[in-house]
Amino acid sequence: MDTITSKKLLDDYGIPYSLNMASIPNVKNNNFIRTSTEKYSKNISKLETRDQKNDNEKIYVCVRKRPLNSNEIKREDKNAVFIKDNKTVIVHEQKLKLDLTKYINYHHFTFDYAFDSDASNKDVYKQTGASLIEHVFNGGTATYFCYGQTGSGKTFTMMNPEQGLFILAAKDIFTLLKKEKYSFISVYISFYEIYQGQLYDLLNNKKKVYAREDNNQQVCIQGLTEYECFSEDELMTIFINGKNSRVTSTTGSNPDSSRSHGIFQVVLKDKTKKNLPVYGKFIFIDLAGSERGADRDDTDKQTLLEGQEINKSLLALKECIRAIDQESKHTPFRQSKLTQVLKDSFIGNSKTCMITTISPSSMNIDHTLNTLRYAHRYINII
Repeated sequence: MDTITSKKLLDDYGIPYSLNMASIPNVKNNNFIRTSTEKYSKNISKLETRDQKNDNEKIYVCVRKRPLNSNEIKREDKNAVFIKDNKTVIVHEQKLKLDLTKYINYHHFTFDYAFDSDASNKDVYKQTGASLIEHVFNGGTATYFCYGQTGSGKTFTMMNPEQGLFILAAKDIFTLLKKEKYSFISVYISFYEIYQGQLYDLLNNKKKVYAREDNNQQVCIQGLTEYECFSEDELMTIFINGKNSRVTSTTGSNPDSSRSHGIFQVVLKDKTKKNLPVYGKFIFIDLAGSERGADRDDTDKQTLLEGQEINKSLLALKECIRAIDQESKHTPFRQSKLTQVLKDSFIGNSKTCMITTISPSSMNIDHTLNTLRYAHRYINII
């Protein structure tokens, strides 16, 4: 008898391949990402790409896709986000034509780097952290910040006590400080949050502090507690104390959602000079999750108010990015406390890496596309 090779007629969404693909994948090689030699159908959104950045650029934009979580697996959500060539994110968006025929839009975004769901925090740091560490030790300001939907993995990426980006960077910082040429440097750390438009010191019983500009128009946090730190273990202990004070609550998207923007600073100071001037600075920012109240099904008034304030500050950040992108004479950094404290991360001798975290779930496509489009604006900043 002849051997019959079975082919899949429907994709994971139950849509016939003949409606949206040029060929039907073999069951044994169920590959939903096409190679560069294959052509997509006409239902492809405009390709959103960028040129290769060099080491002199100020901002690096990366995307990190998390795995499907237990709730999504239980709901049998489909994986609708794919990473190609470590740079390109392809999103499969299910759509309906006027005659109710189903089809898929393929959205492409190309960033400096794209991390798939099997990438660890160490993988992310290895690819993005070296140039930032070098910049700090050359006297500049470096910033890591995470942006994404609530529950997309921002806090795990940035603030995880065991393998967050901040602790991986701290290991490299203290390793470099053992070198004789950096013996003049001392390390100071601080940790604060922005909650409901106000700043609170997480290392001093959540005392209210204030953002001010000095004579050089550098942003300073008045009243913020700083601790001199001599080792990675000491830094870790202080961080944990501050992290436990941060505002979190349960939302429809995340049982332990950060309701504030967390800012952890590692400041290098020149101890051989009077008043310990700042030599370099590394800022780690865990932004509260972008969200829409209608999507969360939250009825708690306080949670809704928190979400409004979070979105307001993220919108202000977007306006600043647009102003920088368009080379406007005025950049509205004072529109929110978040943009005010982030000012030094975008101007002057600064270098910033934005880690955009996304969910792979087919149920979060709208959030994922909004997040990727938001992040894509950053790559145009010179």
